[in-house]
Amino acid sequence: MIEISSETLAALAKYDTPTVCNVIELFDVRPRNVGYMNDSIKACFPKLPPMVGYALTSTFRSMAAPKQGDAYGSLTDQVELFSTLPGPPILVFQDIDEPTVSATFGEVMCTMYKSFGSAGLITSGAGRDLDQVEVLDYPVFTNGTICSHGYCHIPQINVPVTVGGISIDPVDLLHGDLNGVTTIPPEIASEIPDACKELMAAEQVIIDYCKSGDINPAGLVKARAESTDLIKKLAQRLTK
Repeated sequence: MIEISSETLAALAKYDTPTVCNVIELFDVRPRNVGYMNDSIKACFPKLPPMVGYALTSTFRSMAAPKQGDAYGSLTDQVELFSTLPGPPILVFQDIDEPTVSATFGEVMCTMYKSFGSAGLITSGAGRDLDQVEVLDYPVFTNGTICSHGYCHIPQINVPVTVGGISIDPVDLLHGDLNGVTTIPPEIASEIPDACKELMAAEQVIIDYCKSGDINPAGLVKARAESTDLIKKLAQRLTK
């Protein structure tokens, strides 16, 4: 496993998810249309800052009670695994009921997860207790909201899951904010923050020109050419 420092994780959290996605494209390590969740997954609290952490994956069901065992026993099993991750855990649930029957999480679960160091939660299903969870400043991403928890239980932990149209493996590095959620290839993670800074500076050339108050098509062409050249040079350095 590639080691990523806590300083790098903190630096990644300073940038929004679209900028991180743009920089990942410049490395040319994966196709541009893969690695990020689709619009079925939405931030419940858009004003919270970006979330960065490692996936602790699980499946979820609530249509019927578990055949055996404590419906909530798996919560302890999850928390015990937090210390095995190389950084802050992000709970990632695939709701395997079709359609979703009830909420994956509520106030109690989120309070517990956050108190043990979790950076956030993502579910392909629903959530509830949103007023109470918002007070926790705990980022959650869902496909909707349902008021009841039904017969909620967690059949599997630490298995590959499908959420938001992509496969998430245990310990995948994730970055999410109001714009959505993306995975980050670990081999380039340490280079992304500095590249984000450079990319934003290159894009600012166009923004500054458009806000200058003295604009015309020829000037826009020039500003775009300057910005494009800076981004091209950045991509060349990143792919060496």
